[in-house]
Amino acid sequence: MSNEFVLHARGLKKSFGAVIAADDLDVKVTAAARLSLIGSNGAGKTTFVNMVTGYMKPDSGEVLLYGRNVVGLSPRKISRLGVCRSFQIPQLCETMTPIDNLIVAGTIASSEKISFFRPVHDRRNVDHALEILARFDLTDYADQPVEQLPGGVRKLIDIAMALVSRPRVLLLDEPTSGVSSEEKFPLMDRVMTALAGEKAAVIFVEHDMDVVTRYADRVIAFYSGGIIADDTPERVLADPKVQEFVTGTAR
Repeated sequence: MSNEFVLHARGLKKSFGAVIAADDLDVKVTAAARLSLIGSNGAGKTTFVNMVTGYMKPDSGEVLLYGRNVVGLSPRKISRLGVCRSFQIPQLCETMTPIDNLIVAGTIASSEKISFFRPVHDRRNVDHALEILARFDLTDYADQPVEQLPGGVRKLIDIAMALVSRPRVLLLDEPTSGVSSEEKFPLMDRVMTALAGEKAAVIFVEHDMDVVTRYADRVIAFYSGGIIADDTPERVLADPKVQEFVTGTAR
């Protein structure tokens, strides 16, 4: 495989009984790409994300990270190789502060062994966590318990946790779900600003087509476990199959 692709998922298949969740998927992703996955619920988007990140093993196929097949590795090992994700429902320790959540995430993602004699709250870890929070404009929330913070802020903290290990590929599962329509653009602006200068490819699952067209340079449309379109946002959203099966705008 050419190294121009940071990620190449090829021949991915996954079934749950008679339900085909992934039908011979082939997706190539270049470094620094901004790729959105669209499709109705059950179309196969999250199944794809789960297979790429190791939370689900495909029935067949490969997930190549710079040419290395990572199928069969645990999510932790895959994240250490540079494939990280956020979740539709933020996975946070709510009794801890944002800075502590980021430090724990960074420690878990690190290949270094945790030692009783080497506290995780050393200056290096704290400074790195603060730097990431600052990029998301979250410094004012650093020492507040997560359980006291608004939903949109929790979303950003979850994404910041995925970024703390400096990923090569960052997958965001519905980053604007549960966020009011007025907050969607400001939230995504913060995310994209925080990622400015990063070489990580960003793949995000999204249902809001305004968000898709504004922040993606490429869109893949899923339907019934397969890919029905893969192109620029304008071309994909103009595709008759996408309008019929995804956006519901077909005439």
